[in-house]
Amino acid sequence: MSTYKRVYDEGIEILQGAGISEAKLDGRLLLEYVCNINHSFILTHGDEKMDETKEKEYMELIQKRAERNPLAYITGSQDFMGLEFKVSEDVLIPNQDTETLVEEVLRELSDGMEIMDLCTGSGCIALSLLNFTNGTIAVATDISEKALDIARANADKLGLSERISFVQTDLFPTEERKFDIIVSNPPYIRTSVIEELEPEVKDHEPRLALDGDADGLTFYRRIVDKSAEFLRSSGWLMMEIGYDQGADVSAMMENAGYKDVEVIKDLGGNDRVVRGCLY
Repeated sequence: MSTYKRVYDEGIEILQGAGISEAKLDGRLLLEYVCNINHSFILTHGDEKMDETKEKEYMELIQKRAERNPLAYITGSQDFMGLEFKVSEDVLIPNQDTETLVEEVLRELSDGMEIMDLCTGSGCIALSLLNFTNGTIAVATDISEKALDIARANADKLGLSERISFVQTDLFPTEERKFDIIVSNPPYIRTSVIEELEPEVKDHEPRLALDGDADGLTFYRRIVDKSAEFLRSSGWLMMEIGYDQGADVSAMMENAGYKDVEVIKDLGGNDRVVRGCLY
């Protein structure tokens, strides 16, 4: 039987050989996942013998990661806004950059308000907003029923099912009702760019949730064109954008009558959110 440290070191070596930039971190996280241990275990118990069944399971997952399967899809979960969300290859993996969008919505979201989340995926945006407010309710839409199944599971897990309803539709629901805030992280990557992305993204994350057509702006046009029908007076529209889309999406919103339009940068200094108010 091998020790934990020896197995861990072997896992790191395999991941490094596969070009995984965070080989040590991913190797440790997979070991913690398989053995249900904490991050300090290797330091304090590294010389202990590892169960052969666990070792085999660990090495199988290491191989999956070496084949560029995303870590979150292997473990089935991803942290976002301090919460743990279930994920699968039917939804995008919640990204830390998207937390900028949630934080901007929270600036305007008061208890008791109603929000709509378009292209909800895992539900991480809408559910985070509900989790950090009181009495708010949400409608979350997605074209993918499999994605909505994941979002429903996350709502159940977080105890938020009674405050959110899910609608399978292409962006907006057919039933017109008014909301205080509309939020979305729509597909916005140019079709021609997708094949240039990391294998973890282009080969595993759902193309439906990535592809924003030739110029990456199709979904923004559709959302901006129709959003006024679903917003109350003084309602906000806030959307995640690509790093080079701020000017185009801002112009769309201003031309549609939105005021106080702003582009917000993420922690990396890239344009990440466009927000505007419909007075």
